[in-house]
Amino acid sequence: MDEHNPGEDDRELTVRKFYRAKQEADFADKAPTDTPQTRNPSYRLAFRDTDFLLRDELRPVRFQLELMKPEMLLEEAGVGSTLVMYGSARIPPPDAVETALEGAKDLPDDERQVVERLAAKSKYYTEAYRLSRMVSEKGIVEHGERQFVVCSGGGPSIMEAANLGASDAGAESIGLNIVLPHEQAPNPYVTPYLSFQFHYFALRKMHFLLRARAVAVFPGGFGTCDEFFETLTLIQTGKMKPIPILLFGREFWNRVVNFQALCEEGTISPRDLELFQWCETAEDAWGHIAAFYKIAV
Repeated sequence: MDEHNPGEDDRELTVRKFYRAKQEADFADKAPTDTPQTRNPSYRLAFRDTDFLLRDELRPVRFQLELMKPEMLLEEAGVGSTLVMYGSARIPPPDAVETALEGAKDLPDDERQVVERLAAKSKYYTEAYRLSRMVSEKGIVEHGERQFVVCSGGGPSIMEAANLGASDAGAESIGLNIVLPHEQAPNPYVTPYLSFQFHYFALRKMHFLLRARAVAVFPGGFGTCDEFFETLTLIQTGKMKPIPILLFGREFWNRVVNFQALCEEGTISPRDLELFQWCETAEDAWGHIAAFYKIAV
């Protein structure tokens, strides 16, 4: 067919009149011309020019891409809401406790005690696994979308337990990894097509909460505290509507954060302590979620 003479498809009102970007990129690849002009980076299609996209001036564009890519893929996957699970990357799974304790026997007392404290928290690995599996097995679907899909930071320990629980329930789960200076990879239980990698902490934290309908917080360090307190702040200030925030490990949290002192100092209201619920077991957590959303247990 003559390229200047329209075919039958071209006469349809709904047919695209411009080529898609992928097609244009293919045309560019097949172009036979090889000259100093075409070899120069300035000639590359802007959306295929990585060096250009990584310039400081393009940060707003990268923000937008990092917002849109997970959002579009999660929507396409039919994920309506998530159960977000935060927690330490250092707590050993139960099957690694004996080895950890054996290896710590000859350490200085202070270092050995740290290992022992971490090993004692392996019960939270178990509860994270149990909660994830319990919720995933329920397979709640509303309006054609999957609800309470487990979402973790994609890393080891508590995050691994979350994704493993969903995997063992035969369900998919999400992992939101972050690029760090040291090596970090998704744990093997994250559903591959729901495994995302972020450059910007801010965009990662946004995606944690955009679909969250409940948040389970296990003992953890700076990252866990950051995510926990940011969620509390968003709800406290009215920027986010209330959702169940399930705080596992009363003994741990009351040792590292003096919530009552914050009240006594007047920097928070006593009512702010009602923004989260204490939990020790997966059953505790699901009970709070079910009561909040009036779901039959």
